[in-house]
Amino acid sequence: MTFKKTIGKLHLWLGFASGLLVLFLSITGCILAFQREIEDVTQPYRFVEQQELPALPPSKLKEIADAQLPGKHAHSVGYTKGMAAQVMYFSLAEPAYYFNVYLNPYTGEVLKVKDMDKDFFRFMIMGHYYLWLPPDIGQPVLASATLIFVVLMITGLVLWWPKNKAARKQRFSIKWGAKWRRVNYDAHNVLGFYMTWVAIFIAISGLVMGFQWFSKSVYWVASGGEQLVEFYEPLSDTTGLATDASVPAIDRIWQLKYPALRHTDAKLEVHVPNGKSGTIETAINPDPDTYWKTDYQYYDQYTLKEIPVTHVYGRFGDTSVADKIMRMNYDIHVGAIGGIAGKIIAFLASLLAGSMPVTGFMIWWGRKKKNKKTKLAEVQVKVKRVGA
Repeated sequence: MTFKKTIGKLHLWLGFASGLLVLFLSITGCILAFQREIEDVTQPYRFVEQQELPALPPSKLKEIADAQLPGKHAHSVGYTKGMAAQVMYFSLAEPAYYFNVYLNPYTGEVLKVKDMDKDFFRFMIMGHYYLWLPPDIGQPVLASATLIFVVLMITGLVLWWPKNKAARKQRFSIKWGAKWRRVNYDAHNVLGFYMTWVAIFIAISGLVMGFQWFSKSVYWVASGGEQLVEFYEPLSDTTGLATDASVPAIDRIWQLKYPALRHTDAKLEVHVPNGKSGTIETAINPDPDTYWKTDYQYYDQYTLKEIPVTHVYGRFGDTSVADKIMRMNYDIHVGAIGGIAGKIIAFLASLLAGSMPVTGFMIWWGRKKKNKKTKLAEVQVKVKRVGA
């Protein structure tokens, strides 16, 4: 077999192995591409009129939200200009739960208590990441399909590569006036070529989230040989004492951050300490349309002193190039790194990626039928010769 025929066989069988999963990932990816924009239109309770009144402190909002969800532990309280304050309740321990309580940050009025496990986009995310299976099963399955898709794109480029100058002209455009099989063949080759240059970044960013070994390898290369430090939350010194016990610790930290941000577009989250040794985490995102620029800081809940960390999710100003690449990963995956234009490009690339298994199967099926007809014709010719 020639080199291209070997590549063709590999391309075919890998396509059979991953086609349905690639189609599934592409469709769910298209749905999730404009999640934020769709939610802004369909969830009016997330917005409030901006007022000059001071917002209620996190301890007060948490107290109001706690009354809606007794027995559950608040994870964080979030503030964004022109939007409802959001108190998140999240736990992976059984019984697991995920709720958001939306409140008017000025009056404390409860606007919505939402069970996120019943949210449409949450449902789609769980499918896109885990195939609605337990994470330790679903994630490796979908990550493996993504890895195969990367190989398919590489082998596809090898098969696409024109033999000569004349063939080169046919590789960049679809011959729309031809029969449907030719149009389908051109669509698979031409659209596949254009799709690859965007989809390869979507797929690689998916692998970073899907495989720890891949994530660590990317960091190792980007950092010039350094090891990726696993995320960890520092611990508070339980022997310490708060400087002002009359004011809750999360409110004192909030008072340091909120006044400078209340008239900006930045999002501020104050995380509630998890247990006696937990810390107070603050997350300040100057651009809520993306995530990678978020500044994370951790404070001892007793002394209120900042505790430095050495992993990726620390102060933004202290992050290395490799850290920033890892932070950008999700924004690259959904196209948000390029704004609305980036999301449109990611959507179209995902849509075209989903068409590849379909057009590829149709090419294979058409050739199979053609080969059957050819063999049948050859048999008929032989029968006629024998009869003669």
